[in-house]
Amino acid sequence: MTLPSRLDDAWLVIPLYNEATVVEEVVRAARETFPNVVCVDDASTDDSAARARAAGAVVVSHPFNLGQGAALQTGLRYVLEATDAAYLVTFDADGQHRTEDAAAMVRRAEEEDLAVVYGSRFLDDRTQPGLLKKLVLKAAVFLTNQQTGVRLTDAHNGLRVIRRDAAEQLDLRQNRMAHATEIVLQLGRTGLPWAEHPVHIIYSDYSKAKGQSLINSVNILVDTLLK
Repeated sequence: MTLPSRLDDAWLVIPLYNEATVVEEVVRAARETFPNVVCVDDASTDDSAARARAAGAVVVSHPFNLGQGAALQTGLRYVLEATDAAYLVTFDADGQHRTEDAAAMVRRAEEEDLAVVYGSRFLDDRTQPGLLKKLVLKAAVFLTNQQTGVRLTDAHNGLRVIRRDAAEQLDLRQNRMAHATEIVLQLGRTGLPWAEHPVHIIYSDYSKAKGQSLINSVNILVDTLLK
């Protein structure tokens, strides 16, 4: 399948908190395929917002830190109200997601008339999270599936493609990591068609330190239990 060089009808939505080290590079690389990017700066204490803006992103800023779920809701609302985008793509700022995976997911949504495409690191063997992390994430998947009735293999992957009509039905209230379960629950209730798509998550030393550690996976599990 040949992917288009630029996807003008899709916007990347990137929650941003203290990623000044990498966000400029992430946004510049992403904009080669996705020219439209909005970063929601969740009251960073570094110059993340300036670096994202320098790379060509629209930057919307929270006055104080609210959490990743709140940043996603702000970004989704911005795209829906300020643009006529057909697709919204949630994408992380730390370099763990690949633009080519996001592009393939948008193209699949278009070709198969899907309202939602969830990225999954567990549909092939390219991503190697480590045994303990994998077990914790699988436990979170099990709990999410029980809570939502949607059968996913990777419920806490931040790479998602959401068609406009589905995004219009999202109203995220879980500000922190439990938002990942809430998204699945709300999108599942729409009854719109969805699929999972294999993606390769990049586990760099930087991304592990920022949020892909085992401790963070445990926090995701705890948030899922407490939702």
